[in-house]
Amino acid sequence: MPEYPPLDIPEDGKLAHNIAHFARALRKAGLPVGPGRVLVAIEAVAAAGFTNKADFYWSLHAVFVNRPEQRTVFDQVFRLFWRDPRYMEHMMALMLPAVRGVQEEQAAAAAARRAAEALLDGADRPQAPDAPEEDGGDERVEIDASQTASATERLKTLDFEQMSTEEAAAARRMLARLSLPVAPIPTRRLAADPLGRRPDWRRTLRAAVRQGGEIARIARRAPATRWPNLVVLCDISGSMSQYSRMVLHFVHAVANRQGQGWAKVHAFTFGTRLTNITRHLKTRDVDAALAAAGRQAQDWQGGTRIGACLHAFNRDWSRRVLGQGAVVLVITDGLDRDDTAVLTREMERLHLSCRRLIWLNPLLRWDGFAPRARGIAAMLPHVDAFRAAHSVASLESLAAAVSDPSDHGEKARLMALLRVPAAG
Repeated sequence: MPEYPPLDIPEDGKLAHNIAHFARALRKAGLPVGPGRVLVAIEAVAAAGFTNKADFYWSLHAVFVNRPEQRTVFDQVFRLFWRDPRYMEHMMALMLPAVRGVQEEQAAAAAARRAAEALLDGADRPQAPDAPEEDGGDERVEIDASQTASATERLKTLDFEQMSTEEAAAARRMLARLSLPVAPIPTRRLAADPLGRRPDWRRTLRAAVRQGGEIARIARRAPATRWPNLVVLCDISGSMSQYSRMVLHFVHAVANRQGQGWAKVHAFTFGTRLTNITRHLKTRDVDAALAAAGRQAQDWQGGTRIGACLHAFNRDWSRRVLGQGAVVLVITDGLDRDDTAVLTREMERLHLSCRRLIWLNPLLRWDGFAPRARGIAAMLPHVDAFRAAHSVASLESLAAAVSDPSDHGEKARLMALLRVPAAG
C-alpha cells in the first residue's frame, strides 16, 4: 500500500457519499462493483473505523477486490481518490496527449490511465500546448476536418496501445464480430457426389443387387474436402502485452463462432516458456477465458525467448496440432535475444510442418520499418506472409492472407531490404 500523510477528517464529512463515489469510479475503471458492495463497504468502514489509514484501505480492499488482477486498478483509484491531495492535477497530466520521440517518456504505473479516466468522466480534458511558431511568418492555415471520418473508421485504424478504456472496450466488441473464414482443402479421399466425374462401381453394384440386378443409374464420386486447423502462437512478453490481449480477444471469437470452417482452433502463449491455453478459449465468456489463460501463463509481461519456445512447440505439439494442413499465426515483434541459429532452425521446421505460416507483427505499423533486429531477420525468410497486427483494421484484413495463397503482405519489400530473394 502506498504511504501518504494522514487524512484531515472534517467534522461534517460525508463519508458514505464519498465511498459511493469511490465505488462508482471503480466500476468505471472496470471492477464489477454493484450497490450491494457499496452497502457492505460502508458497514465495513463503520466497523473498522476511519482513524487508521491502513484499516480504511484494507477494509475497502476486502470488499471491492476479489481477483488478483483487480488489485492494481483498485490501488491506483484509491491513491488518486483518497490519498493524493493533488490527484486532479495528476490525473489531468495523465490525460494530456503526448508526442513520442520529442521528450523522454516516463512509464506510468499500471492502470493509472484507467483510473484517471474513471475519475475524470465528464470532465474537460486539457488541451495540448500549441507548437511554437517558426520565424519568418505568422500565417496559419486552418482546416475544418470535421465529419471527414466516422468514429468507427477512426477506431478501426487506431493503434491498440493508444486506445483509452472506452475505445479498447469498443474495439473488443468489434473484434468479437470479426470472422476468419477459410476455404476447405481437397484431399485424396473420394466421397459420394452425384456430379462427380469418377464412377463408384461398388455402390452401383450394391444398388443393382437391391433392384434385382438391374442398374438404374451409375453412382459417382469426387475428391472429398476437409477443414484445416488454426494454430495461434501469441507472444505475451512486456512489449507485446497490450497487443496480445486484443489479438486473443479476436482468437476467442474465432474459436467460438460456428460456420467459419476451421476444424479446431489451438492457441499457445509464449514469453519465457510455452503455455497451451486452448481449453480456456472454449469458455463462452471472453473475460473469464482470458482471466483463466492469464492465471495459467505465469510469464505474462516477462521476457522473450522465441527460439526456445518454438523448439518446445515443435517437439511437443507440432505432430498433434499441425497435421492435415494447419494454418499457423505467429504474433510477435520478433525481438529475441537468444541464439539466432536456434530461432532460424525452429522457424524453418515450423514452416515445413504447416500449410501456411503467417507472421503478425505490430512493429509494422511504423513507416519505414526495416528488419534490422537479428530475430526479425532470422524469422522473416521462413514465413509465407508478413502483416501488421496493431489495429482492428489490420486484423480485419487478415482474412485475405489466410484465404489467398498469393498474399505475402510486406514480406517481399522487407526481403529486398535484407538482399535475399523472397521465396514464394
